[in-house]
Amino acid sequence: MNVPTANWSYPTAIRFGAGRIRELADACRAAGMSRPLLVTDRGLATLPITKGALDMLDEGGLGRGLFADVDPNPNEINLAAGIRAYRDGGHDGVVAFGGGSGLDLGKLIAFMAGQTRPVWDFEDIGDWWTRADAAAIAPIVAVPTTAGTGSEVGRAGVLTNSETHVKKIIFHPKILPSVVIGDPELTIGMPKAITVGTGMDALAHCLEAYCSPNFHPMSQGIALEGMRLVREWLPLCYTDGRDLLARSNVLAAAMMGAVAFQKGLGAMHAMAHPVGAIYNTHHGMTNAVVMPYVLELNRPVIENRIVWAAEYLGIKDGFDGFMDFIHLLRSGMSVPERLSELGVGRDRIDDLTRMALEDPSAAGNPVPLTPANMRALFEAAI
Repeated sequence: MNVPTANWSYPTAIRFGAGRIRELADACRAAGMSRPLLVTDRGLATLPITKGALDMLDEGGLGRGLFADVDPNPNEINLAAGIRAYRDGGHDGVVAFGGGSGLDLGKLIAFMAGQTRPVWDFEDIGDWWTRADAAAIAPIVAVPTTAGTGSEVGRAGVLTNSETHVKKIIFHPKILPSVVIGDPELTIGMPKAITVGTGMDALAHCLEAYCSPNFHPMSQGIALEGMRLVREWLPLCYTDGRDLLARSNVLAAAMMGAVAFQKGLGAMHAMAHPVGAIYNTHHGMTNAVVMPYVLELNRPVIENRIVWAAEYLGIKDGFDGFMDFIHLLRSGMSVPERLSELGVGRDRIDDLTRMALEDPSAAGNPVPLTPANMRALFEAAI
């Protein structure tokens, strides 16, 4: 079995391949760190892969600083605690380690540790990012342990407001990690549900970016190939979680999805963000549940584009065939049919509708979103 190994520099320096976690200390030094803080979530903190990463840092003379007070949907309370740990420990950079929560919070700790304004002043609105002191942003090395969010190659982090339960996107170009270590061996131990949820998140990123009406030909091509990789390899990850070649390809697809969504996202993410904030659902699995409902809403605008994608992916019967593929992919990996199976009730539909329409992702949807069609989407999906 030939597992791919490569060095990439788009969109940042990526050290991709099995076993490349062993380059962690070197990557930190390359990024200018001498005392990094490894940030991960509580679930990963005690696992062997995290201990191994800390051992590598320690053996490389970089200490073994660890912060793991990270919720599944990180908030400003987690961020404040992480900043305290960073400052108290005298750290000079961050290793963001884990899935989307650990990666996002790690990046935001590096971003905010040297700032004087509150984090909400840097929401991804207009040129708000220019308010930040760019020189005070600490270097970041990102190490994904799941294959889904692609946060390791992103210029933003998602943070939930603990009082309003609204997810905000915090953006700055220098939040992009200096070095990424993409080691598929770190994803081998993922439970099936996490494999599916994160993999479907990668598909949602690629699919929504591909369907976005915004102009970005580079992202368009990346999104299309990312969809092909997910279609071909995610079911194999689900069937055999130790298939390293399959894990490699889905990890690559996750990075491609995050690069592609520079072109825009849409109603899937606009729905998933408030659902996750209110009901604490897994983000990728929520995207997977709402996916077919959003595709049907957008069909009048995206049908020709989906037909082209179906041809590239080897799917017959155009849009209908593509929808059959989505349904079969979901059912074959035990993705719930409805949001109610994730614990989402009808009691908060008004709040969900309002929050989804306010979400930045809503602006990229091919069909303009309104209170009426957004509410209808939630009614159908729940």
